[in-house]
Amino acid sequence: MSPRSYRMGQRQAEVDETRARIVAAARAHLAETGGVSLDAVARRADVARATVYYQFGSKAGLLEAVCDALAAQGGMARLAEAFTQADPWAALDRFVEVMGGFWAVDRVCTRRLRALAALDEEVGRVIADRDARRREGAAVLAGRLPDAPSDAGRLLFVLTAFETYDALAAEAEAAGAVGGGADLAVATPAVTRLVRAALGGPADGS
Repeated sequence: MSPRSYRMGQRQAEVDETRARIVAAARAHLAETGGVSLDAVARRADVARATVYYQFGSKAGLLEAVCDALAAQGGMARLAEAFTQADPWAALDRFVEVMGGFWAVDRVCTRRLRALAALDEEVGRVIADRDARRREGAAVLAGRLPDAPSDAGRLLFVLTAFETYDALAAEAEAAGAVGGGADLAVATPAVTRLVRAALGGPADGS
């Protein structure tokens, strides 16, 4: 490797480390405060505010990066497996399972982010774009079901929302079925049953 290539690789590694540190700071700040202050994120990441703007361009750009980090950590790449399943009900089960794993990555941060989306237009656009992708995927999978109700795609979209998993996990915690702060994926079996019941599928998962 030439000295120039080495220096370029080193600089890129430093940029990547800085970006990761800023994203981690944004996640922590969001979880703790329920808001997104670029000044506070910069202080927490130990960088200048200008660095945050240089790396992400805007608050929306930073939040896109936060969502990307959550998706990567939550294994959203595995969602493609749902669309390669030959059996349409197995495909739905996989969709529900992957979404449960994704929502479970950082329950508090995701809850704050989605609540903020209702109050902040810029955040709202970021979340709406992400939800639109899930809505499209739900429509495709629901469209493969035999004799599915006309609103199958919309039902699948609603039932695989963060709020559904969060509420079911909270009920399980309140009932003592799981410990407080449980992994949100504990709701996946219940969501699977709800999806199958709502869309007319076999209840036993067979």
